[in-house]
Amino acid sequence: MARYLTKRILNMIPLLILATMIAFAIMQAAPGGPENMLLQGEDATIDATKLEALREQWGLNDPIPVQYARWLGNVFQGDFGHSFFQRRPVAVIIGEALPNTLRLSIIALTMSYMIAIPLGIISAVKQYSKFDYIVTGVAFAGQAAPSYWIGLLLIYYVAMKSGGAIPTNGIATTGVDFDTYGWFSVILDRAKYMLLPLTVMIFGGLTGLTRYMRSQMLEVLKEDYTRTARAKGLSEKVVIYKHALRNAVLPIITLSAGILSGLVGGAVILENVFSWPGLGRVSLEAVNTRDYMVSMAVLLMGGMLNLVGFLLVDIVYVMVDPRIKYD
Repeated sequence: MARYLTKRILNMIPLLILATMIAFAIMQAAPGGPENMLLQGEDATIDATKLEALREQWGLNDPIPVQYARWLGNVFQGDFGHSFFQRRPVAVIIGEALPNTLRLSIIALTMSYMIAIPLGIISAVKQYSKFDYIVTGVAFAGQAAPSYWIGLLLIYYVAMKSGGAIPTNGIATTGVDFDTYGWFSVILDRAKYMLLPLTVMIFGGLTGLTRYMRSQMLEVLKEDYTRTARAKGLSEKVVIYKHALRNAVLPIITLSAGILSGLVGGAVILENVFSWPGLGRVSLEAVNTRDYMVSMAVLLMGGMLNLVGFLLVDIVYVMVDPRIKYD
């Protein structure tokens, strides 16, 4: 196992380099540059000479392979560069936004799995019942509805009708901190701001997981070993939760491989709908303003999390299914 893990970790390095190389080339091919975005912004009176000096200062006049090699060398030294627009280190920007995204995404992810797996099991066991029809119908509707549309509906029909009790944007009330109000009031305040984005993320996550869990459970319940377990006189709970569930959950584990990278990219739209100051909003602003350093840092992080996610899935496979061995 240790040999396999070492090999997988070493294989991640060339994959990450290749992914960042492609992403860097695509960003450079996009029309406009950071200096043009700056011209359209606060420094609208800047002349062409200053723009050229700015490109020279940022190294944008160098060939693309030279720019990429310089960026990659700095990354290996732990330096992700400086933002062209915020004029701050990229590591600081990421460090400020990432905890907000993780706080939102981890809670939504945990709640989605805690709700979706039991719903999928019950829906499969009670196939063609009213409960099954309701769960399946809601799951289909949830997958068809865009997350931003659900978010806008919640803002209009819930937040706007609450008389200000439910915020529509931001992350916390100004001045509400632990020193002044105590931990209970702070947690209540933060939960109030997380209510709408969490609702949208949980609903969007559990709809697909519920359908997937239901279909896998139905397949397993038709297998010969499940019928054999029933024929031996085992109780229905033992058949479902000890024999069927363990095999039905394996594809769900595979589905979870991209979850870590989804923590970074999955909340891009919602963070902008609810003005949540997270990594998704930072990455979208970086793309729109051609802030290459910030965009590359987010892409690198997403690629790393994606590869780590697949590695963790392989490890969990061994824990769940003893038949799987890695030599």
